[in-house]
Amino acid sequence: MNSLTLWFHKIGSPRTFYRIAGAVAPWCYGAALALGAVGLYGGLVLAPTDYQQGDAYRIIFIHVPCAWMGLFAYIFMAANAFIALVWRIKLSEILSMASAPVGAAFTFITLVTGSLWGKPMWGTWWTWDARLTSELVLLFLYLGVIGLYHAIEDRRQAARAAGFLALIGIVNLPIVHFSVNWWNTLHQGSTVRLLGPSKIDAAMLWPLLTMALATHLYFFGSLLLRTRIGLLELDGGKDWARSIALGESHERAGARTHG
Repeated sequence: MNSLTLWFHKIGSPRTFYRIAGAVAPWCYGAALALGAVGLYGGLVLAPTDYQQGDAYRIIFIHVPCAWMGLFAYIFMAANAFIALVWRIKLSEILSMASAPVGAAFTFITLVTGSLWGKPMWGTWWTWDARLTSELVLLFLYLGVIGLYHAIEDRRQAARAAGFLALIGIVNLPIVHFSVNWWNTLHQGSTVRLLGPSKIDAAMLWPLLTMALATHLYFFGSLLLRTRIGLLELDGGKDWARSIALGESHERAGARTHG
């Protein structure tokens, strides 16, 4: 076994990952908060007013990063579900299930902000547009994965069943992404491109990308904390988990005594 494989095995150890996640998560949250503040200030204050939509377009600085994160979180969830189903890796099972509530929250925010944006632009809170409908299906897929996971008592069996559902739901991702190209929809097309020039002013682009980075960091911070909880629940009978739980109990008891 080479050194890289040994490193991955060590990182994948529940005890080691629990310790690393606890150290990294606060930095993710801190960076997300700082970048989010900069991105919001840039988008809500510094960015120029859109010549067609006026200031109503500024909801884009929340709506679009959350929409990107809804798709990214699902890809992350499905990728870990695949790893868990094929190689039966415990950590991937927990990572997959821990990412579902965060992805669902981002998708829900996407739908709410999209409705708030659609009212002044389209004159309606909701329309069964291809992009909106497929985004709603994405939320239902998240909720289905979460519901199935909590419906089965055995955690590992639950993770595998919910992971299988997550893999089936992958077919919806290209529909969400390409819906504005495949169908005639009210939703505007993509204005930010990874390859080629973006169709958005630079003064609007940098706050948008900053917010996108902030949401990614928040996702990973939340994912790491949820994974720590999942590891303790799954390995609650093992020595390392019991020692951590006992240590935290002693800390809380000491804090109450001193208080």
